[in-house]
Amino acid sequence: MRLTPAVELEYRCKKLQDQMAEAGLDAVIILQNADLFYFTGSIQSGCLYLPAQGYPIYMVRKDLQRARMESGLREIVPISSMKDLPAILAQYGYSEPKQIGMELDVVPVNLFERYRKVLPDAEYVDATPLIRRVRMIKSHYEIHLLKDAADQVDKVCRRAREVIREGMTDVELAAELEYVARREGHQGLVRMRAFNGEMVYAHVFSGADTAVPTYMDTPLGGMGVNPSFGQGASWKRIERNEPIIVDFAGCLEGYLVDQTRVLAIGELSERLRRAYDDMCRIQEWMTELVKPGVPWGTVYDECLALAVKMGYAESFMGTRGAQVSFIGHGLGIEIDEYPFIARGFNDMVFETGMVFAFEPKAVFPGEGAIGIEDTFYISEDGLKQLTHSDQALVIL
Repeated sequence: MRLTPAVELEYRCKKLQDQMAEAGLDAVIILQNADLFYFTGSIQSGCLYLPAQGYPIYMVRKDLQRARMESGLREIVPISSMKDLPAILAQYGYSEPKQIGMELDVVPVNLFERYRKVLPDAEYVDATPLIRRVRMIKSHYEIHLLKDAADQVDKVCRRAREVIREGMTDVELAAELEYVARREGHQGLVRMRAFNGEMVYAHVFSGADTAVPTYMDTPLGGMGVNPSFGQGASWKRIERNEPIIVDFAGCLEGYLVDQTRVLAIGELSERLRRAYDDMCRIQEWMTELVKPGVPWGTVYDECLALAVKMGYAESFMGTRGAQVSFIGHGLGIEIDEYPFIARGFNDMVFETGMVFAFEPKAVFPGEGAIGIEDTFYISEDGLKQLTHSDQALVIL
Protein backbone atom coordinates (compact mmCIF):
# COMPACT_ATOMS: atom_id res chain seq x y z
CA MET A 1 0.00 0.00 0.00
CA ARG A 2 1.39 3.37 -1.07
CA LEU A 3 0.43 6.58 0.72
CA THR A 4 0.19 9.76 -1.31
CA PRO A 5 3.35 11.81 -0.61
CA ALA A 6 2.83 15.01 1.38
CA VAL A 7 4.56 17.06 -1.30
CA GLU A 8 2.07 15.73 -3.86
CA LEU A 9 -0.89 16.74 -1.67
CA GLU A 10 0.57 20.20 -1.07
CA TYR A 11 1.07 20.68 -4.80
CA ARG A 12 -2.54 19.68 -5.55
CA CYS A 13 -3.97 22.00 -2.90
CA LYS A 14 -1.82 24.87 -4.19
CA LYS A 15 -3.09 24.29 -7.74
CA LEU A 16 -6.67 24.46 -6.50
CA GLN A 17 -5.90 27.62 -4.54
CA ASP A 18 -4.61 29.18 -7.76
CA GLN A 19 -7.91 28.31 -9.44
CA MET A 20 -9.83 29.70 -6.46
CA ALA A 21 -7.99 33.01 -6.68
CA GLU A 22 -9.00 33.41 -10.32
CA ALA A 23 -12.63 32.57 -9.44
CA GLY A 24 -12.73 34.86 -6.41
CA LEU A 25 -13.46 32.11 -3.88
CA ASP A 26 -12.55 32.51 -0.22
CA ALA A 27 -12.70 28.78 0.50
CA VAL A 28 -13.62 25.37 -0.91
CA ILE A 29 -15.22 22.64 1.20
CA ILE A 30 -14.56 19.13 -0.17
CA LEU A 31 -16.78 16.21 0.85
CA GLN A 32 -16.89 13.62 -1.95
CA ASN A 33 -14.67 10.55 -1.51
CA ALA A 34 -12.77 10.79 -4.80
CA ASP A 35 -11.96 14.45 -4.24
CA LEU A 36 -11.10 13.82 -0.58
CA PHE A 37 -8.66 11.11 -1.62
CA TYR A 38 -7.10 13.34 -4.26
CA PHE A 39 -6.50 16.28 -1.92
CA THR A 40 -5.94 14.47 1.42
CA GLY A 41 -4.77 10.95 0.56
CA SER A 42 -7.61 9.51 2.67
CA ILE A 43 -11.38 9.11 2.56
CA GLN A 44 -12.09 9.17 6.28
CA SER A 45 -15.46 10.79 6.96
CA GLY A 46 -15.43 14.56 7.33
CA CYS A 47 -14.49 17.48 5.13
CA LEU A 48 -11.45 19.26 3.78
CA TYR A 49 -11.54 23.02 4.29
CA LEU A 50 -9.22 24.74 1.82
CA PRO A 51 -8.85 28.50 2.31
CA ALA A 52 -7.80 30.75 -0.54
CA GLN A 53 -4.58 31.35 1.39
CA GLY A 54 -3.08 29.26 4.16
CA TYR A 55 -3.01 25.61 5.15
CA PRO A 56 -5.89 23.23 4.39
CA ILE A 57 -7.66 21.72 7.39
CA TYR A 58 -8.89 18.12 7.20
CA MET A 59 -11.74 17.93 9.73
CA VAL A 60 -12.46 14.28 10.49
CA ARG A 61 -15.50 12.76 12.14
CA LYS A 62 -14.48 9.10 11.74
CA ASP A 63 -11.79 7.82 11.92
CA LEU A 64 -9.34 10.45 13.10
CA GLN A 65 -6.39 8.16 13.86
CA ARG A 66 -6.65 6.45 10.52
CA ALA A 67 -6.83 9.81 8.73
CA ARG A 68 -3.65 10.91 10.49
CA MET A 69 -1.96 7.67 9.44
CA GLU A 70 -3.03 7.92 5.79
CA SER A 71 -2.87 11.65 5.05
CA GLY A 72 0.28 13.71 4.70
CA LEU A 73 -1.51 16.99 5.37
CA ARG A 74 -0.27 19.07 8.27
CA GLU A 75 -3.59 19.98 9.89
CA ILE A 76 -5.90 17.02 10.64
CA VAL A 77 -8.35 17.74 13.44
CA PRO A 78 -11.42 16.09 14.99
CA ILE A 79 -14.91 17.43 14.36
CA SER A 80 -17.88 15.97 16.22
CA SER A 81 -20.55 18.20 14.71
CA MET A 82 -20.83 20.40 11.67
CA LYS A 83 -21.65 23.24 14.09
CA ASP A 84 -18.02 23.12 15.25
CA LEU A 85 -16.76 24.33 11.88
CA PRO A 86 -16.80 28.13 12.62
CA ALA A 87 -14.94 27.57 15.92
CA ILE A 88 -12.26 25.49 14.19
CA LEU A 89 -11.79 28.21 11.57
CA ALA A 90 -11.45 30.82 14.31
CA GLN A 91 -8.89 28.65 16.09
CA TYR A 92 -6.71 28.77 12.97
CA GLY A 93 -7.24 32.49 12.50
CA TYR A 94 -9.46 32.08 9.44
CA SER A 95 -12.35 34.52 9.13
CA GLU A 96 -15.69 33.13 7.98
CA PRO A 97 -15.67 32.99 4.16
CA LYS A 98 -17.99 35.13 2.07
CA GLN A 99 -17.86 32.99 -1.05
CA ILE A 100 -17.57 29.20 -0.70
CA GLY A 101 -17.11 26.59 -3.39
CA MET A 102 -18.61 23.11 -2.98
CA GLU A 103 -19.00 20.02 -5.18
CA LEU A 104 -22.56 20.93 -6.12
CA ASP A 105 -22.72 18.23 -8.79
CA VAL A 106 -22.52 15.46 -6.18
CA VAL A 107 -23.28 16.86 -2.69
CA PRO A 108 -26.81 15.87 -1.57
CA VAL A 109 -29.21 18.78 -1.16
CA ASN A 110 -29.91 18.06 2.52
CA LEU A 111 -26.21 18.00 3.35
CA PHE A 112 -25.66 21.22 1.41
CA GLU A 113 -28.46 22.93 3.35
CA ARG A 114 -26.84 21.92 6.64
CA TYR A 115 -23.64 23.68 5.61
CA ARG A 116 -25.63 26.76 4.66
CA LYS A 117 -27.07 26.86 8.16
CA VAL A 118 -23.59 26.64 9.70
CA LEU A 119 -22.18 29.41 7.47
CA PRO A 120 -25.37 31.34 6.57
CA ASP A 121 -23.78 34.59 5.38
CA ALA A 122 -21.75 32.99 2.60
CA GLU A 123 -22.57 32.72 -1.08
CA TYR A 124 -22.16 29.19 -2.42
CA VAL A 125 -20.95 28.32 -5.92
CA ASP A 126 -20.04 25.11 -7.73
CA ALA A 127 -16.34 24.30 -7.30
CA THR A 128 -16.48 21.10 -9.32
CA PRO A 129 -15.22 22.66 -12.59
CA LEU A 130 -12.17 24.00 -10.73
CA ILE A 131 -11.53 20.63 -9.07
CA ARG A 132 -11.90 18.80 -12.38
CA ARG A 133 -9.38 21.12 -14.04
CA VAL A 134 -6.84 20.50 -11.30
CA ARG A 135 -7.33 16.74 -11.42
CA MET A 136 -7.18 16.47 -15.23
CA ILE A 137 -3.43 17.24 -15.37
CA LYS A 138 -1.57 14.25 -14.00
CA SER A 139 1.74 14.46 -12.17
CA HIS A 140 4.67 12.10 -12.75
CA TYR A 141 3.61 10.30 -9.57
CA GLU A 142 0.14 9.67 -10.98
CA ILE A 143 1.47 8.52 -14.36
CA HIS A 144 3.64 5.99 -12.55
CA LEU A 145 0.58 4.55 -10.78
CA LEU A 146 -1.34 4.44 -14.06
CA LYS A 147 1.48 2.50 -15.73
CA ASP A 148 1.29 -0.07 -12.92
CA ALA A 149 -2.48 -0.32 -13.43
CA ALA A 150 -1.84 -0.96 -17.13
CA ASP A 151 0.46 -3.85 -16.24
CA GLN A 152 -2.30 -5.24 -14.04
CA VAL A 153 -4.92 -5.19 -16.79
CA ASP A 154 -2.46 -6.81 -19.21
CA LYS A 155 -2.18 -9.77 -16.82
CA VAL A 156 -5.99 -9.94 -16.78
CA CYS A 157 -6.07 -9.99 -20.58
CA ARG A 158 -3.46 -12.74 -20.76
CA ARG A 159 -5.44 -14.82 -18.29
CA ALA A 160 -8.57 -14.49 -20.43
CA ARG A 161 -6.81 -16.37 -23.22
CA GLU A 162 -5.98 -19.20 -20.85
CA VAL A 163 -9.35 -19.72 -19.14
CA ILE A 164 -11.99 -19.08 -21.82
CA ARG A 165 -13.71 -22.28 -22.83
CA GLU A 166 -16.88 -23.15 -24.66
CA GLY A 167 -19.83 -23.56 -22.30
CA MET A 168 -18.55 -21.44 -19.40
CA THR A 169 -20.82 -18.56 -18.41
CA ASP A 170 -19.91 -14.92 -18.78
CA VAL A 171 -20.11 -14.61 -14.99
CA GLU A 172 -17.62 -17.45 -14.57
CA LEU A 173 -15.21 -15.70 -16.93
CA ALA A 174 -15.67 -12.39 -15.11
CA ALA A 175 -14.93 -14.11 -11.78
CA GLU A 176 -11.75 -15.69 -13.13
CA LEU A 177 -10.52 -12.31 -14.33
CA GLU A 178 -11.44 -10.51 -11.12
CA TYR A 179 -9.42 -13.10 -9.20
CA VAL A 180 -6.32 -12.13 -11.18
CA ALA A 181 -6.94 -8.41 -10.78
CA ARG A 182 -7.56 -8.65 -7.04
CA ARG A 183 -4.36 -10.62 -6.53
CA GLU A 184 -2.57 -7.83 -8.39
CA GLY A 185 -3.95 -5.13 -6.08
CA HIS A 186 -7.26 -4.11 -7.67
CA GLN A 187 -9.49 -2.48 -5.03
CA GLY A 188 -12.59 -4.25 -6.38
CA LEU A 189 -14.54 -1.09 -7.15
CA VAL A 190 -14.24 1.70 -9.68
CA ARG A 191 -15.47 5.23 -9.09
CA MET A 192 -17.72 7.12 -11.47
CA ARG A 193 -18.71 10.69 -10.67
CA ALA A 194 -22.04 10.76 -12.51
CA PHE A 195 -25.24 10.50 -10.43
CA ASN A 196 -26.36 6.85 -10.17
CA GLY A 197 -23.08 5.96 -11.80
CA GLU A 198 -22.51 2.66 -10.02
CA MET A 199 -20.20 0.67 -12.18
CA VAL A 200 -18.76 -2.81 -12.07
CA TYR A 201 -14.99 -3.17 -12.56
CA ALA A 202 -15.47 -4.81 -15.96
CA HIS A 203 -17.93 -5.50 -18.73
CA VAL A 204 -17.34 -9.12 -19.66
CA PHE A 205 -19.90 -10.65 -21.98
CA SER A 206 -20.29 -12.65 -25.17
CA GLY A 207 -22.37 -13.06 -28.31
CA ALA A 208 -25.59 -11.10 -28.65
CA ASP A 209 -25.29 -9.96 -25.02
CA THR A 210 -22.42 -7.68 -26.05
CA ALA A 211 -24.93 -5.61 -28.04
CA VAL A 212 -27.55 -5.27 -25.27
CA PRO A 213 -27.95 -1.57 -24.32
CA THR A 214 -28.32 -0.42 -20.74
CA TYR A 215 -29.26 2.62 -18.67
CA MET A 216 -25.63 3.73 -18.32
CA ASP A 217 -23.98 6.30 -20.55
CA THR A 218 -21.79 3.64 -22.15
CA PRO A 219 -21.72 2.18 -25.67
CA LEU A 220 -22.00 -1.39 -24.33
CA GLY A 221 -24.07 -2.59 -21.42
CA GLY A 222 -24.81 -6.27 -21.05
CA MET A 223 -27.68 -7.97 -19.25
CA GLY A 224 -26.11 -8.37 -15.81
CA VAL A 225 -27.27 -11.07 -13.41
CA ASN A 226 -30.53 -9.31 -12.46
CA PRO A 227 -32.46 -6.06 -13.14
CA SER A 228 -31.27 -4.42 -9.90
CA PHE A 229 -27.83 -4.02 -11.49
CA GLY A 230 -28.55 -4.49 -15.16
CA GLN A 231 -25.06 -4.32 -16.64
CA GLY A 232 -22.08 -6.56 -17.21
CA ALA A 233 -21.82 -10.34 -17.22
CA SER A 234 -24.89 -12.57 -17.17
CA TRP A 235 -25.52 -16.31 -16.95
CA LYS A 236 -25.23 -16.67 -20.73
CA ARG A 237 -22.90 -19.47 -21.84
CA ILE A 238 -20.04 -18.74 -24.22
CA GLU A 239 -20.46 -20.35 -27.62
CA ARG A 240 -18.29 -20.78 -30.68
CA ASN A 241 -18.02 -18.17 -33.42
CA GLU A 242 -19.18 -15.18 -31.37
CA PRO A 243 -17.37 -12.13 -29.96
CA ILE A 244 -16.25 -12.17 -26.34
CA ILE A 245 -15.73 -8.67 -24.94
CA VAL A 246 -13.32 -8.06 -22.07
CA ASP A 247 -13.72 -4.37 -21.21
CA PHE A 248 -11.70 -4.13 -18.00
CA ALA A 249 -10.85 -1.18 -15.76
CA GLY A 250 -7.51 -1.90 -14.17
CA CYS A 251 -7.04 -0.13 -10.85
CA LEU A 252 -4.05 0.28 -8.58
CA GLU A 253 -3.73 2.56 -5.55
CA GLY A 254 -7.00 4.18 -6.61
CA TYR A 255 -5.89 4.96 -10.19
CA LEU A 256 -7.73 3.61 -13.22
CA VAL A 257 -6.91 2.60 -16.77
CA ASP A 258 -9.44 1.25 -19.24
CA GLN A 259 -8.84 -1.40 -21.89
CA THR A 260 -11.06 -3.46 -24.21
CA ARG A 261 -10.02 -6.54 -26.13
CA VAL A 262 -12.07 -8.99 -28.22
CA LEU A 263 -11.68 -12.75 -28.27
CA ALA A 264 -13.56 -15.63 -29.89
CA ILE A 265 -13.59 -19.42 -29.99
CA GLY A 266 -13.54 -20.54 -33.61
CA GLU A 267 -14.30 -17.73 -36.06
CA LEU A 268 -16.06 -14.39 -36.39
CA SER A 269 -18.22 -13.19 -39.23
CA GLU A 270 -16.70 -11.11 -41.99
CA ARG A 271 -18.75 -8.11 -40.85
CA LEU A 272 -17.37 -8.29 -37.32
CA ARG A 273 -13.80 -8.80 -38.50
CA ARG A 274 -14.04 -5.84 -40.87
CA ALA A 275 -15.61 -3.69 -38.15
CA TYR A 276 -12.79 -4.53 -35.76
CA ASP A 277 -10.19 -3.44 -38.30
CA ASP A 278 -12.17 -0.24 -38.90
CA MET A 279 -12.39 0.57 -35.18
CA CYS A 280 -8.62 0.16 -34.95
CA ARG A 281 -8.26 2.58 -37.88
CA ILE A 282 -10.41 5.12 -36.06
CA GLN A 283 -8.19 4.79 -33.02
CA GLU A 284 -5.12 5.30 -35.19
CA TRP A 285 -6.73 8.44 -36.64
CA MET A 286 -7.30 9.75 -33.10
CA THR A 287 -3.61 9.34 -32.28
CA GLU A 288 -2.77 11.60 -35.22
CA LEU A 289 -5.32 14.23 -34.19
CA VAL A 290 -4.65 14.61 -30.45
CA LYS A 291 -2.14 17.36 -29.70
CA PRO A 292 -1.98 20.13 -27.10
CA GLY A 293 -4.26 22.96 -28.16
CA VAL A 294 -6.69 20.81 -30.18
CA PRO A 295 -10.32 21.04 -28.92
CA TRP A 296 -11.77 17.87 -27.44
CA GLY A 297 -14.87 18.17 -29.61
CA THR A 298 -12.82 18.44 -32.80
CA VAL A 299 -11.34 14.98 -32.24
CA TYR A 300 -14.83 13.61 -31.60
CA ASP A 301 -16.23 15.21 -34.77
CA GLU A 302 -13.35 13.98 -36.93
CA CYS A 303 -13.51 10.40 -35.64
CA LEU A 304 -17.31 10.26 -35.88
CA ALA A 305 -17.12 11.52 -39.45
CA LEU A 306 -14.67 8.74 -40.29
CA ALA A 307 -16.95 6.13 -38.72
CA VAL A 308 -19.92 7.41 -40.72
CA LYS A 309 -17.84 7.39 -43.90
CA MET A 310 -16.97 3.74 -43.19
CA GLY A 311 -20.68 2.89 -42.97
CA TYR A 312 -21.28 2.81 -39.20
CA ALA A 313 -23.73 5.71 -38.84
CA GLU A 314 -26.30 3.49 -37.09
CA SER A 315 -23.95 1.22 -35.15
CA PHE A 316 -21.07 3.40 -33.95
CA MET A 317 -20.89 3.75 -30.15
CA GLY A 318 -24.13 1.88 -29.55
CA THR A 319 -27.25 0.59 -31.23
CA ARG A 320 -29.57 2.97 -33.03
CA GLY A 321 -31.48 4.97 -30.42
CA ALA A 322 -28.96 4.12 -27.70
CA GLN A 323 -25.80 5.63 -29.15
CA VAL A 324 -23.65 7.71 -26.81
CA SER A 325 -22.25 11.11 -27.81
CA PHE A 326 -18.62 10.42 -26.83
CA ILE A 327 -15.75 8.24 -27.98
CA GLY A 328 -13.32 8.87 -25.14
CA HIS A 329 -13.20 9.92 -21.51
CA GLY A 330 -10.65 11.08 -18.99
CA LEU A 331 -9.25 8.75 -16.36
CA GLY A 332 -7.62 9.07 -12.97
CA ILE A 333 -9.35 8.15 -9.73
CA GLU A 334 -12.73 8.30 -11.47
CA ILE A 335 -13.66 6.76 -14.78
CA ASP A 336 -15.36 9.90 -16.12
CA GLU A 337 -12.79 12.63 -15.59
CA TYR A 338 -11.75 15.42 -17.98
CA PRO A 339 -11.11 15.38 -20.92
CA PHE A 340 -14.33 14.32 -22.66
CA ILE A 341 -13.84 13.39 -26.31
CA ALA A 342 -17.46 14.17 -26.92
CA ARG A 343 -19.94 16.19 -28.92
CA GLY A 344 -19.96 19.90 -28.16
CA PHE A 345 -16.75 20.16 -26.12
CA ASN A 346 -15.15 22.64 -28.50
CA ASP A 347 -14.11 25.29 -25.98
CA MET A 348 -11.74 23.02 -24.03
CA VAL A 349 -8.45 21.82 -25.48
CA PHE A 350 -5.98 19.00 -24.92
CA GLU A 351 -3.06 19.77 -22.63
CA THR A 352 0.16 18.03 -21.66
CA GLY A 353 -0.49 15.76 -18.68
CA MET A 354 -4.01 14.66 -19.66
CA VAL A 355 -4.93 10.97 -19.48
CA PHE A 356 -7.86 9.50 -21.37
CA ALA A 357 -9.34 6.29 -22.74
CA PHE A 358 -10.45 6.06 -26.36
CA GLU A 359 -13.02 3.38 -27.20
CA PRO A 360 -14.37 3.17 -30.76
CA LYS A 361 -16.98 0.40 -30.88
CA ALA A 362 -19.53 -0.89 -33.37
CA VAL A 363 -22.71 -2.59 -32.18
CA PHE A 364 -24.90 -4.95 -34.22
CA PRO A 365 -28.13 -6.06 -32.47
CA GLY A 366 -28.60 -9.82 -32.43
CA GLU A 367 -25.03 -10.48 -33.54
CA GLY A 368 -22.75 -8.68 -31.12
CA ALA A 369 -20.40 -5.78 -30.57
CA ILE A 370 -16.82 -5.25 -31.62
CA GLY A 371 -14.21 -2.64 -30.83
CA ILE A 372 -11.08 -1.64 -29.03
CA GLU A 373 -10.14 0.59 -26.10
CA ASP A 374 -6.83 1.83 -24.80
CA THR A 375 -5.64 4.44 -22.33
CA PHE A 376 -3.33 7.26 -23.42
CA TYR A 377 -1.57 10.24 -21.89
CA ILE A 378 -0.12 13.38 -23.41
CA SER A 379 3.53 13.69 -22.48
CA GLU A 380 5.93 16.48 -23.30
CA ASP A 381 7.11 14.23 -26.15
CA GLY A 382 3.62 13.69 -27.57
CA LEU A 383 0.86 11.12 -27.17
CA LYS A 384 1.84 7.92 -25.35
CA GLN A 385 -0.14 4.71 -24.85
CA LEU A 386 -0.40 3.32 -21.32
CA THR A 387 -2.31 0.06 -21.88
CA HIS A 388 -0.21 -2.35 -23.88
CA SER A 389 -1.95 -5.71 -24.38
CA ASP A 390 -1.73 -7.17 -27.88
CA GLN A 391 -4.36 -5.40 -29.98
CA ALA A 392 -4.96 -8.28 -32.40
CA LEU A 393 -8.26 -10.15 -32.39
CA VAL A 394 -7.71 -13.30 -30.35
CA ILE A 395 -9.09 -16.43 -32.00
CA LEU A 396 -8.92 -19.42 -29.68
